[in-house]
Amino acid sequence: MSSSFPSSSSPAPRPYWLLAAVCLAAIGMPLSFTGPAVALPAIHAALGGSPVQLNWVTNAFMLSFGGTLMAAGALADACGRKRVFVLGLLLILLGSLFAVCAPGIVWFDLARAAQGLGAAAAFAAGTAALAQVFDGAARTRAFSLIGTSFGAGLASGALLAGWLGERFGWQAVMWSPALVSLAALAIAAACMRESRNPQAVGLDVPGTLSFTGALSLLTLGVLQAPDSGWGSPWVMGALAGAVLLGVVFVAIERRVAHPMLDLTLFRYPRFVGVQLLASAPAYAFVVLLVLLPIRFVGLEGRDVAETGRLMLALSGPILVVPTLAAWLAHRFPAGAISAVGLLVCAVGLYALGRCAPGAAPRELLLPLLLIGGGIGLPWGLMDGLAVGVVPRERAGMASGIFNTVRVAGEGIALALVGAALTALVGARLAHLPGVGSLASGSSAASQAAQQVTTGGLQQALTLLPGLDRAAVLQVYGDAFATLLLGLAAVTVLTAVVVFAFLRGEEQAQGAEAALNCPAS
Repeated sequence: MSSSFPSSSSPAPRPYWLLAAVCLAAIGMPLSFTGPAVALPAIHAALGGSPVQLNWVTNAFMLSFGGTLMAAGALADACGRKRVFVLGLLLILLGSLFAVCAPGIVWFDLARAAQGLGAAAAFAAGTAALAQVFDGAARTRAFSLIGTSFGAGLASGALLAGWLGERFGWQAVMWSPALVSLAALAIAAACMRESRNPQAVGLDVPGTLSFTGALSLLTLGVLQAPDSGWGSPWVMGALAGAVLLGVVFVAIERRVAHPMLDLTLFRYPRFVGVQLLASAPAYAFVVLLVLLPIRFVGLEGRDVAETGRLMLALSGPILVVPTLAAWLAHRFPAGAISAVGLLVCAVGLYALGRCAPGAAPRELLLPLLLIGGGIGLPWGLMDGLAVGVVPRERAGMASGIFNTVRVAGEGIALALVGAALTALVGARLAHLPGVGSLASGSSAASQAAQQVTTGGLQQALTLLPGLDRAAVLQVYGDAFATLLLGLAAVTVLTAVVVFAFLRGEEQAQGAEAALNCPAS
């Protein structure tokens, strides 16, 4: 039987140490994402901020992460994967220090953006470096471990953040990813070898600027819409600018000799299917990592420890289910496994929507487990599929494209889902008897909805003096149920499309063979 890892002809310790360093970095990234969501009420109390500024606590990280992943992958291939990996980890450390010392919410948001930049560099460079030292089944095993490590960060993130926040304050929550990154940095500096793509020509600056600008304007427009209205010149200008820069980006990538994003890859169904699969966790799972802590702590008044346990039921299955997915992949097509997982996740979303605010933990347990377990099936297959459909020397680009779709999708999904929930809550509040009679009823309802969806229940009650806590929670529960029903429907549709694009090993092998042919 062949070994699952590289043969003894490779320098024995280095692949394993490299894998350890990248896995540690993978653990630290979800800590950077989930921790501030749990600590958001404490961060708000310490640094202040409007609802839009509080939304940027999460979105600043996601936007800078997703917007620079492809550029980071190209930069790693050209300038050296070890160099970019180490610089990324250093930037995470500096961002954490800046966040802890931030004098206000705007500076805190800027620190979160710096953390996202560092995470993009570390993740893209680390996964590209792994693809150079592992082949075949060993590569699949290595990337499965990265997925498991990321899942470990998700599973422990909320619980760890809750414990750290209660014992040591929100600053300790911000230090947790920094310490993990420091451990990864120590290993990488000592044991990681430098590698490059000899054909790489450097960073596609026009493509990077146009892509990042388009993504930034899109996120900014969606986040500002609940406050200013979708028809406001500010929002419409941002969205129009996003479309324009998106068109410019496509035009640039079609003309340059060495594009950051090779658009010809999207001709192949399997590659497209992998990108669709990458976006699915964003709206079926990741948005809940932000929305549920706000609901449980900020609105329902649960303590942080109970919230951490509930979030563990949601994210905990990612620790074990990807291993099951890898075992099933030897017996069933990846498309079928992924589609079944998404359908299970959709059932969980529907069931969670039927749980009213204040429901007992035992009522929430099964829906949360279904969502986490369902999304865990494609989660265990995505990373390996992403780098398996391109030639080895283009692993940096493949990792960058896949993770850009995944993380940019998460940032956009958070903005869109947050805006949708705010709109649903605002519409329901405006039709309540005590609100409609106010002279500024519509405006007050809109402002109160923004407060509610960021956990500011008391501020919302101040804006709507005719309502009590039970009425606002009922409105929020109805809006949340409607939102989850919509997310479940989108997840079912994604399952069908992913199955169609990834079905059958014969089609997959044909697409992979085509991708490995030199471009004309």
